Amino acid sequence: MRRSFTLLIIFFFIVLSSHSQNFSRPGDWKKYRKEVFISMGTANFLGDLGGRDRVGTDFSPVDIELSQTRTAFGVGYRYKLARLFNVVTKFNYLIVRGNDALTAEPFRHNRNLNFKSNIFELSGRFEIGWSSNKTGNRYGIKRTLTRRMKNNNHSVYLFAGVGGFYFNPKGLGPGGWVKLKPLHTEGQGLPGGPKQYQNYSISIPLGIYYKATINKQWTVGLELGYRKTFTDYIDDVSTTYYDNAAIAASYGPLAAQMADPNLGQIAGASLPDGAGNRAQRGDNEKDAFVSLELTVGYCFKQKRKRARLRSKF
Repeated sequence: MRRSFTLLIIFFFIVLSSHSQNFSRPGDWKKYRKEVFISMGTANFLGDLGGRDRVGTDFSPVDIELSQTRTAFGVGYRYKLARLFNVVTKFNYLIVRGNDALTAEPFRHNRNLNFKSNIFELSGRFEIGWSSNKTGNRYGIKRTLTRRMKNNNHSVYLFAGVGGFYFNPKGLGPGGWVKLKPLHTEGQGLPGGPKQYQNYSISIPLGIYYKATINKQWTVGLELGYRKTFTDYIDDVSTTYYDNAAIAASYGPLAAQMADPNLGQIAGASLPDGAGNRAQRGDNEKDAFVSLELTVGYCFKQKRKRARLRSKF
């Protein structure tokens, strides 16, 4: 036991020593604190609509329907507070979609709802992680000096933060895509119906980020992010069906059609039970969405402060 522990300690110090030798100068990171970056990749929705061929779980990545993957873009600013601790501000534009027609789970497939939404998100987050600088020998013959001085840096960070986002779900109707919120598809504003939801909510971004730095200033990376939200209406679906005739009378036939376009494969699936309890349309789990993005960034080198000559008089 003692021998194994001693070997573990020796191995630890060897690894630590090898990593510490990877830095050309201990304070080099202070010269490149500020970074701007852009990102491009994919986004996917985790909510009531669509999903895998089973009963869905809104918050779980295993329920992702890959065919509904859409585009994600971003732009951000990163500031290094310490060598392994960053703060980031980021703006994201994402497209998310869901479609019950793509799942073989009987109740969701029969429900036959669909949606798409553009999401505009502004967030701030903290990053903490691990970094390794690998720098070649700074001394050598003339032909290899430039090559040896090139810096190769790899970093892996975990991040968490808070953000706000705007969304506006649309459904595919007989005449094309229509905005769903004005249709009050769950009886919002009617007696006994829920309150109308807002088009904005809070998000909690969580994820992991890998970055490689080239020549100390250019960076390329890969970011996987998950957003927990505090709304259940990104897809315009939350809890129960409202009386379809009342929706039609108050908001029109299009509202009634978009509220309940079920296929009729399960008798009474959208009707109240014998006790008058409304049928389930969705669940009360909050929606979520994920993104996978490639990033390209540029780090600004801090300018040296000019030395001020002090007068002897």
